[in-house]
Amino acid sequence: MTAYMKFLPFITALVSAALFGLATPVSKSLLAGINPFHLAGLLYLGAALGLLIVSIIRKTGIRIQNLNRVNTFRLLGTIVMGGILGPVFLLFGLRLASATTVSLWLNLELIATVILGRLFYKEHLGGIGLFGVCLALVSGLLLTINEGRSGLSSAILVGLACVCWGWDNHFTALIDRLTAVQSTFWKGIVAGTVNVVIGFQFADMIGSLSIIGLALLVGCFAYGVSIVLYIISAQKIGAIRSQIVFSSAPFFGVIFSLLLLGEPLSYIKGISFGILLVSITMLALEKHSHSHIHLEEEHIHLHRHDDSHHIHHNYIVQGMHEHPHKHVAQTHTHPHMPDLHHRHQHTNSQ
Repeated sequence: MTAYMKFLPFITALVSAALFGLATPVSKSLLAGINPFHLAGLLYLGAALGLLIVSIIRKTGIRIQNLNRVNTFRLLGTIVMGGILGPVFLLFGLRLASATTVSLWLNLELIATVILGRLFYKEHLGGIGLFGVCLALVSGLLLTINEGRSGLSSAILVGLACVCWGWDNHFTALIDRLTAVQSTFWKGIVAGTVNVVIGFQFADMIGSLSIIGLALLVGCFAYGVSIVLYIISAQKIGAIRSQIVFSSAPFFGVIFSLLLLGEPLSYIKGISFGILLVSITMLALEKHSHSHIHLEEEHIHLHRHDDSHHIHHNYIVQGMHEHPHKHVAQTHTHPHMPDLHHRHQHTNSQ
């Protein structure tokens, strides 16, 4: 595997973070004329609309077929935690604090993802990776202390959003019977519809046509494209590592808040961003290798045919692509990350 392919999932997660970071300052502006439930719904409906257009252009289906019980549970988890509860908690918190402050609090998502990953999903994280996590936490803590008190109510609401997205990150990393576009589309259409319906219960601030249009546009890129890129990354390097990279979203939120809202940017934020870059590099360089067993399985995800897991003798395609494929049982040793093939819950590896 080339160095480019090794770092591509990290680059993908970084672009995802930048797009999601843009949503915070724009949402702050939109909240002046629309209620949080309605805005949360429109953002995800925008994501679904954008992905529907992509599916039509690419002539790929969005219909769910042959989804087993486990993946149905995971998809429902992403819809409820990531699509309904998380955005609503965030937007109510954003009402009470500045976009910069809320962007910084979003570093809590990293902590939630790491704790859940270690406790419930057995994601491996070696010494170098743990040091990278610590650096990321130091980076977020430095920024938070520099901000001062942002309001207890706002902190609690944003913290709840981060816990919801921590669960969402692991659910999305494990869905293996849907493409990234399919899972994100259904998350957007269901969660968006639910929140819009709830939003109509609030007679105040339903939103003008211009606000609705902008919310759909922001949702298309900051939620739709961003989530697809995150899923692709998480399936390759695991939820914890993807979330480490995605934790740069608050920094992008700060930058966009400066450019769009005129909020201040201090040298402390620059130092913190540098620490986070070192953290990401540590995670990318960590190596993990041991003998492990793969059980026979069939799933779908983005992959190439130049590794030891995707040699399809009757399906020859160059470059990155996705299609349903079956793996035979095998035992081997090679460097790997906690992707779809190396979660280790069902092997005798350590």
